[in-house]
Amino acid sequence: MNPADNDVTIAFDGPVATVEMHRPPHNFFTIGLIAQLADAFEDLEADRRCHSIVLAAEGASFCAGADFTNREATPPQRSPRALNPIYAEALRLFACSKPVVAAVHGAAVGGGLGLALVADFRVTCPEARFSANFNRLGFHPGFGLSVTLPRLVGPQRAALLFYTGRRIGGEHALAIGLADVLVAQDQVRGEAARLAREIAVSAPLAVQSTRATLRRGLVEQIRAAVAHESTEQNAQFKSDDFVEGVAAMAGRREPRFTGQ
Repeated sequence: MNPADNDVTIAFDGPVATVEMHRPPHNFFTIGLIAQLADAFEDLEADRRCHSIVLAAEGASFCAGADFTNREATPPQRSPRALNPIYAEALRLFACSKPVVAAVHGAAVGGGLGLALVADFRVTCPEARFSANFNRLGFHPGFGLSVTLPRLVGPQRAALLFYTGRRIGGEHALAIGLADVLVAQDQVRGEAARLAREIAVSAPLAVQSTRATLRRGLVEQIRAAVAHESTEQNAQFKSDDFVEGVAAMAGRREPRFTGQ
């Protein structure tokens, strides 16, 4: 990582490394932020001191995805089959062989939910909010969620979350398998670190090889998924429905989609 980049930091506590995002209050992501996270994961991949990783965030939200109300975040016009460069960086996160525990203390929305699902486990709290809100904004899900979400909660529940874009709290997330541990909000970071330390006690080569067995083919599936997701999004970003979805979100109202 470039030391001049300060949106992401790495801190060690024994064999556990905490990778933390610093774009409060909502940690809206950009290609720069995801690239910094990927750089951090690659650094830790090569660091034999690191046996497990905690993925955490400063601020009110874990990651609220892309801020489409910000003109700078408006999707650029790309060729129809061009890969979203953010998803190219996401593939680097999924390629990491070290086990990851996400400390989801607040909202994980859209691509932020996709980021939370990079992790092997999620520690959360009742106040957290999880949402795959892409369809509510007028476009296809991304960040590999078309693979990772049904893999965790099953295709039926994933379809419900995708089609409605509904927000669910930490208790509901735990009940459907989207989260693994539920604690008080002020205990999320500590509990994630405790779980990461428990994992780190096991032999790192054995853990990583077991993880590779359990996730066999996952990176390849996500690579194919993000290519398809990008193609669908590139078309839908040009639609009237996308413009309406963003306007409705900014105005805190229900969207009035026309299918165009």
